[in-house]
Amino acid sequence: AEKKQAKDYFTTKDGIRWCMVRNQNPSDVDKIRLVGLKSLFAKQLPKMPRSYIVRLVFDRKHESLVLLSSDPSHKGTDDEIIGSICYRPYHDMRFAEIAFCAVNTSQQVSSNNKKESHQLTLPVSGLRAKLMNMLKSRVVTEGIEYFITYADNFAIGYFKKQGFTKAITMPRERFRGLIKEYDGGTMMECYVHPSIDFLHMPEILNAQRDFILQRIRLNAKSHSTVYDPVQKPMVMESNGARQNEYVARAMAIPGVAEAGWTAADIQQTASGGAKDGDRQRSALKTEMLQILKKIDEQQCVWPFRLPVDTTEVTDYLEIIKDPIDLSTIQKRLKKEDYYRTKHLLYTDLMRMVNNCKLYNTSDSSYYECAVQLEEYLKTVFPDEVSKEK
Repeated sequence: AEKKQAKDYFTTKDGIRWCMVRNQNPSDVDKIRLVGLKSLFAKQLPKMPRSYIVRLVFDRKHESLVLLSSDPSHKGTDDEIIGSICYRPYHDMRFAEIAFCAVNTSQQVSSNNKKESHQLTLPVSGLRAKLMNMLKSRVVTEGIEYFITYADNFAIGYFKKQGFTKAITMPRERFRGLIKEYDGGTMMECYVHPSIDFLHMPEILNAQRDFILQRIRLNAKSHSTVYDPVQKPMVMESNGARQNEYVARAMAIPGVAEAGWTAADIQQTASGGAKDGDRQRSALKTEMLQILKKIDEQQCVWPFRLPVDTTEVTDYLEIIKDPIDLSTIQKRLKKEDYYRTKHLLYTDLMRMVNNCKLYNTSDSSYYECAVQLEEYLKTVFPDEVSKEK
């Protein structure tokens, strides 16, 4: 699938240069690339301590899959490294821990498409996916079955797209004592399926999509059947017969009745009333979901995402009589008509904050997160805060 073009890098079929870098009897080229990796991770992961980055990149047990620039002027410089994933394999336990994943956002990589004899430029998002698929393709040949990583709030979305999940299915005995837990990070896992050709994932997914659409067209009629448009606008007249005619025509449109509409709904809507209450409730629900999404993006919310595990924190319910968390709030908002006003949502969020401050000591990281979240809620719910004063 890949041929070696030179001693210090490989080239994929689509023309992307890559190499493996590790601090084990490194060549002069490897030493330069190790320094370049340190610079890449330090620049793209500014919140990560630089001493920690240096320690892991230069650690002899860690290795990095690196994408290289094909620009000759970048050879031997930090700009030669376009993206990389640094990881530590545990071959005995058949898993690997991903330490860093970063792409130089100021550069893009060009892949040569030989069939069309020109270059295709990959965007940063496509480059990250390509990088992860190349790593999966490599480690599966080494017997690695799982990836484990700790993702911060900004990385969770990326890892989900690459097949990672918060549900840990690998037996914990395999990584207990080997993986360090990090405050503010979410542990995520990815099963590396040995039968999947990760290097050709886009082509496989497109072929599956085309096949499914082809099978749908064998039975579906929506792509071939064109219905006559309603000839006149739906304007109600005082004449009852005319009203019934318009309602009958509207109800005859395929899908209207199946969607739950009735003749009474049509009459009410066409006459300018109705459904206002439903629209207002829908708009309020959408607004509150957007608020929860913004809250979930804050770095300080990691202690609040899930209910407290009372099997581990045995005295929690003795102190906190009315527990609440973000997942419970989200379920209520999505499935139930529970939050009829923003004030009710704000009340539950503040109860969550106050529960955390009540149970934890003021010098703990949990208490600090509660204070930060409380300050953020003041900016999201200014009207509710002003009512309390």
